[in-house]
Amino acid sequence: MIRLLIADDHPIVREGLKRIVAECRDMRVVGEAVNGDEALTKSKSAGADVLLLDVSMPGPGFLDVMRLLRAESPGLRVLVLSVHPEDHYAVRALRAGAAGYLTKDHSPEELANAIRRVHAGGKYVTASLAEQLASELGPDAEKPPHETLSDREHQVFCMLGSGKSVNEIATELTLSPKTVSTYRTRILQKMKLRNNTELIRYAVQNALVD
Repeated sequence: MIRLLIADDHPIVREGLKRIVAECRDMRVVGEAVNGDEALTKSKSAGADVLLLDVSMPGPGFLDVMRLLRAESPGLRVLVLSVHPEDHYAVRALRAGAAGYLTKDHSPEELANAIRRVHAGGKYVTASLAEQLASELGPDAEKPPHETLSDREHQVFCMLGSGKSVNEIATELTLSPKTVSTYRTRILQKMKLRNNTELIRYAVQNALVD
């Protein structure tokens, strides 16, 4: 029996996932989490084999959650579920230790297959993601500007892109406003953007924010 922990802040999504799991005789849901902190806490207490982790939740960013899970719950397999296209977050998720990445527009059958694959110890990537991973490893790989950012810079970039202020980001990430401002300066320089308006426009045009 595959024991699942669902981490998603949308009740409708959680209910939908539970209905899919209910149709599978070899799976059952043993816990739910509505933010990053709860996902970390329940990953240690729910006795789950596989965590279905949403990218965009309140609390710690999903990459921070991934790093902490790798340290605190190394046996837990993580399948990242997201509304964001694969080329935006999948590579970062896999590098952070995720066993698979699946967008939410896939079928229930594909989700079930992905869960079984990662539970068995394998990696789950779609054909299009496998092709992307192969191209990124090539000598002439050309990355979009946002892929040149570090994980922390990318996190701050997405928060700025969603319209949050430096002070709001500092509070949420437990950083000083000065540190966040430094990240902002680096981001603008790396991406060759002049101000927050251009940053927000880029984030929206590339569907990097909800």
